[in-house]
Order: sequence, then C-alpha cells, then structure tokens
Amino acid sequence: MKLRRLVRAAPVLLAAALAMPVNAAADPGFLLEATSANWSAYFPSYLANGYFSTLTSVRGTEANLGYLVAFMDYTRGDVSRPAAIPGWSEVDYNPGGGWLNATPVDARTFADYAQTLDMHDGTLTTHYRFAYANKATDVTVTTFVSQAEGHLAATQFSITPRFDGEVRLRFPIRLWSGHEPRFALAKLTGPEMVDAVIASGQNLDNKPVPTPDRAPIWYYGQTRIVADGGDAKRLMLWLDGRAVRGLRMGEAVALGLPHGLTVTRVRLEKNRYLLSLDVTARVEQGRTYRFSKYVAVSRQGWGGDAQADAARAEAARERGFAALLAEHRAAWHRLWKADIVVDGDAGVQKALHSDLYYLLSSTTPDTAWSVGACSLTPGYAGHVFWDADSWVFPALLLLHPQRAKSIVMFRDSTLAAARARARQYGVRGAMFPWEADPETGVDNTPYFANGVQREIHVNADIAIAQWQYYLATGDRAWLVRYGWPVIRGVAEFWTSRVTYDRKRDRYEILHVTSPDEAYDDVPNDSFTNAAAAKSLRIAVEAAAAVDAAPDPRWADIAAKMYIPFSHSEQRHLDFDASVPHDKITWMGSSLVWLMYPNLDLPMSPPVRRNDFAFQLRELEVHGNDPNEMMMVMMAVAAAELGDAGTAGAWIRRNRVGFLKPPFNVRTETVANNAGYLLSTSAGFVESLLYGLTGLRIEDQGLVGAYAPVLPPGWKSLTLRHISFRGQRLDITVRRDADGRTVLQRRSAQATPPRAATPAPTRSAITGGAAGDAVAARKGGRR
Repeated sequence: MKLRRLVRAAPVLLAAALAMPVNAAADPGFLLEATSANWSAYFPSYLANGYFSTLTSVRGTEANLGYLVAFMDYTRGDVSRPAAIPGWSEVDYNPGGGWLNATPVDARTFADYAQTLDMHDGTLTTHYRFAYANKATDVTVTTFVSQAEGHLAATQFSITPRFDGEVRLRFPIRLWSGHEPRFALAKLTGPEMVDAVIASGQNLDNKPVPTPDRAPIWYYGQTRIVADGGDAKRLMLWLDGRAVRGLRMGEAVALGLPHGLTVTRVRLEKNRYLLSLDVTARVEQGRTYRFSKYVAVSRQGWGGDAQADAARAEAARERGFAALLAEHRAAWHRLWKADIVVDGDAGVQKALHSDLYYLLSSTTPDTAWSVGACSLTPGYAGHVFWDADSWVFPALLLLHPQRAKSIVMFRDSTLAAARARARQYGVRGAMFPWEADPETGVDNTPYFANGVQREIHVNADIAIAQWQYYLATGDRAWLVRYGWPVIRGVAEFWTSRVTYDRKRDRYEILHVTSPDEAYDDVPNDSFTNAAAAKSLRIAVEAAAAVDAAPDPRWADIAAKMYIPFSHSEQRHLDFDASVPHDKITWMGSSLVWLMYPNLDLPMSPPVRRNDFAFQLRELEVHGNDPNEMMMVMMAVAAAELGDAGTAGAWIRRNRVGFLKPPFNVRTETVANNAGYLLSTSAGFVESLLYGLTGLRIEDQGLVGAYAPVLPPGWKSLTLRHISFRGQRLDITVRRDADGRTVLQRRSAQATPPRAATPAPTRSAITGGAAGDAVAARKGGRR
C-alpha cells in the first residue's frame, strides 16, 4: 500500500501536532509524577470523564481495563458488577528486538523515565528511552479521555528512533475473557463466601500494593462481543458488544499515521482476544513520528452502536489530535475555575487537587447517573451506596452543582424500584437499598452482607441530599417534579418503620445496623434516629415549599424521636445503653458522625466536646486500621470545637498512608488497598469546604454555623468561584491584623470583600429529641 493513500486516509499534520498547547502555568499543585522508584509499588490512577475510563500503567502503553457508566454484567447468581469494556488505550512497538509491552521494566531498558498526571489538563504523559537489543528509541505517550466530548478518547504514541530501519507497531482493542473464578455472591452466606474464596486458592487478607484485600470478590464483569471488524485501508476498527444479560455497547478506533512515514504494510489482526491494526514502516534516525489512536465509545441509551462510534472516531481523526486535546484541556480549565486554594501547605493543596480530580473524572453533569463507591472500577461491585448522597454530593454541590444534580436525580429515576422494595419489606413509601445497581436502582447487596439491609439510614441520607440541592439552588420547579417525590417517599417509609413507645412517649427505630457496621441489629442507633428525624422535618418544610399537605405524623415523630443520651456523662450514646459497646471496629464509635455537616445534630459545646473525647478514646481502644472517613470526621469535629491545631493535625493525618503513590489514589484504610473510594476523596474536600469554614447550607442561606478556623502555618483558605442560588462567590478564611481568623465573602466578579457577620439562628430542621437538643434550639449551642 502506498504512503500517499494512507496519509490521505488518516491526515494528521505534523505542524498541528507540534502546535499542541501546553499548560503554561505548570502549577506543581496540579502535577503528580511517577519515577522509576515507583515501579515496584505502582498504584494505577485512571483517566475518565464520568462516562468511561481506562486505568493507567507504567509504560503508558499496556492493555488496561476500562469501564463504562452504569454498564453492568448481570450473571445469574452473582450481584451485578461493572462489565469491563474492550481495552482501548493499548499501543505496542517493536524496533526489531522485541515488543515494548513484553520487555521487563528496568532502569537500563526504560531510561530517563517520567510519567506525569496533569490534573489541570486531565492528561497522562509518559516519557522514556526504550533501549533494547542494541536499538534505542525516545518514546512519549499522551492519553486523555475527553471532558469536551463524552464519547471520545485518544492516545498519541510518539517515537524518535536512534537508528534507521524497519519497525512494527500494534494498535489493538483488547477483548477481555470472562473473569475466573466467579462466585454466587447473591446466594452465599459470609462463611460460605470465605470458604469459596479459599477453595479457589485466594484469600481476603491485606495484600501488597496495589491489590485490594477483597480483590477475589471485586472482579470485573464481562462484555461479550456480538460483532467486530476492521478495515486496514481506512485504518479503522469497530465492535458491538453486550454485557452479560445486560445492555449493548459499541466501540471504534480510527488510527492516524504521521506525515512522512514510509509504510510497508498494514494488516488487520483478529482473534478471540484481540482486534488490531498492525503497521510495519521504515523510520529514520532522529526523526519524530506521532501515531494517534482515536477512540469512540457508547452504550445502549447513550450514543448508539459501533456504526455511530466509527463515525465519531473518524470525525475525531479528521479534526486531529491537537484540536481534540485543546478542547479537552479547555473543558478541564473551565472546571478548575471552581477550586479550593490553600496558601501555606503545599501537600494539602496537592491532595485537594487530586481528590477533586478524581471526583470530576467520575461524575457526569445533568444526567441521572450517580457514582459507584469506587468510581468506574469494580471496587464494591460498582454499586451506589450512601457514599454518593452523603459524601460525594455535598463535596460537589457548591463547586459543581450540575454534577451534584446528577446524583440526586438518580434517586428520582430509581424511585419506583425503592417503592417496590418497601412493599417487599412490608413498609410504606420508598425504601432505598444499601447497594443499588447504578443502572436500575435495584438492590444488589451481596447475600453475605445481608445485615446491612438494616443499615437504613441511607434513606434519610438521600432525603437530606435532595433538600440540600433545593436549598443551594432555589430551584422550586426541580423540587416539585423530582425532589419532593423522593422526600415524601422517604418520610412515608419512616412513618411506617418507627415504633411508638407509649410509656415514654417517644419514637424508636429498632433492628438497625449502625454506620459502625460491626454493630448489627441494634435498637436506636443515634446516627440513624437523628438522620430520620431530620428527614421528617425536611418533609414538612418541603411540603410547604411545593404547596402540599404534610402528614401531621411527620412533625410529631421528628419531635419525639429518641436519640440515646447519657445524662451522667453528658454525651450521646452510639445506640441503646442495653447494647454493650465493646467490639473492635474500623471506627471504634460513630458518635462523631453526629457532627457530619449534612446532619450536624445540634448540641451544646460541652456535649460536643464530650462526644469528641469519647470518639477519640474509642478510636484508640476499639479502633483497628481506621476507615479514612473517620479521619475526615475527626477533622470536622475539631473544627466545630474551634480547635484549629487539632483540626489541622487530623487533616495531615488524613494524608499519611491513605494516599497511595504515585497518583494520590485514596484507599479506604491505610492497609487494605481498597482504592478509588470516592467518599474518602469527597470527605477530605469537605473537611475544608464545610469543616474549616464552618459553613452550612440552610434555609437562610449559606450560613456560618461555627467560627472559621485556620490550621497553624496556613495563611489562608479560599473557596473559589462557588455557586449558591445563582451567585458565584469567592469565600476566604484568613487571619486579620489582630491575628483573629475571619471569613470574607465577595462576588466572584471581584467586588470588594466583606467581613462575615455572625451566623443566624439555625433552622429547626436540625433539631432532635437528644438530651440537650432543646437547649441547642434555644441557642445553648453557641
């Protein structure tokens, strides 16, 4: 085949490639870098745009697993799980002595190695000199998943050979086989599951980085190929697939060849594991050649099939890599207009940016797709937990409300499934599951975790998020159509789920699982009861906002909800005093969660201090490999107590061990390698967004519920370009001339700053029947 035909079929101009824009700022707070020192314990990051993803790899060219939003495998007997889509980012290169991806990684063969995740631009760039079999080639690989166009991604593989001669390149789509073994997690009890894992030659113990402890049961689902093909003349690949018993998907690749390349052969390779374009060409010493792989992906209900994707990929090739990259970078730069800026702690700043990067890479704007607990990975089987509503949602609400909206919209779109589940359990209203399938909302909690069917605080968490979205946006039309049906359904659930104790004239919630999940089937978990009461008060207010009549029982139940309290110790209890508090758990206690910003149970300062002291003691005595969420709550609670030093110490501790190098992937605990857990990234953001600032979203507005605090050594903390009720604001916490910590607000259009005024009285929504709640509502808290 002649070179001219190939160049006409895939025009990628060298001049355009050389003109690729660069991040002029090169802010180190946005750059995460890997060196050869990271090879032995490389914890992959991922590139994603909320719709689809690929994991990263050391060489930048390997076959990597990738996933597609809410695209699930429904194998019978198993829980639903993310179906791995055909791997699209792989490139391979053979200068004559062996293939790049098959060559062991060592410092001599992969010299001058550097890999950079640029979070500001959303790109992964890998550089090295590949020196093997007496031939050396300078290699640069740049990959991105487009934030500008949801269906597109691209990889550019650039080589500068140090020799003249013939080289071979492969540009495959990797067709994954089904994972083995699979387990019947919809049927196995806990002991049966453990026995099955052991019988397969595996275990659930902690493992070396980066393998999670539960890797044996967090495997990927399968996409079966329905049809595939390619055209060597057009430099195209395409396929249609279907997840097992699930949705259809499509994928296509268009290959762009460099100007001036002497091509001797292009071959289509096709087998049960691979669909590839293999190129053989002659290269000249010192000349740089840039090969571009344009990828388009879709799924049923979002974009069509392989034919549509082939058209998208071909159109992307016509536009060229530089243009696509520029649009992608511009989209990321627009997202970063909303940011949290720390002056005085570069490590915290970089951690914040990595957490925001993962949140933005995992969410979609203006859809009804929520987020899996571990983003677009098979962690926690890709299911939607309370993490989405109580952790990810509030972290995004002020910074990126369109992405937060998608999370609350998911609950409306799956309301019918929640109502059906309530009927199944003999209660009224809407009963949302602990683990929801991200496409259908149907309960997919593994049978071995059946106890968390009682972890019903998720329903209150969902209602609180719905109301928070309304308060932050003021969108009454949204509330009427989408938010109110969910809030009302949850209120109806609680009304039928509570038990009235006539003797004590109080309402109780029995047979629940605490957020500290080792305490299963306990009466009157304080967090659950407080959250239920708040959701009922929300229902009363929401009814008024939409001109509906509330059930009079809602206010009565909320006012008389029992929240266990020790009068002798002047602190809350985790649950009824009849239950011994003596287990070794991830948390030690869940008392500090009563101070979580979305709940924020009113209490007097002495009670707040006593709750915090008890939590700290229990974390030391009964805590084991603490969950990262607990680090967040300790920082928030310390800030609410006005203790800037302790808040700062917990924020620093939240970085130690939880952030896995080289790309700050957060893990659930220091030891278990359960990575990509978005609640932990969101929690770190919230410890500053709501913790240090003291800000809360209330009926009255964005109020200062607590005095702001600034950790020692910090000069300022700025919430930049946040959104609230149609306004864009910059909010800064700093020290004034007298050394006092103050909070200032100004329009994001740079109007003069104004000092914060004292916080108004809080809405009665946050009240409760806990020991000192009446005093708190009367102002005793402050």
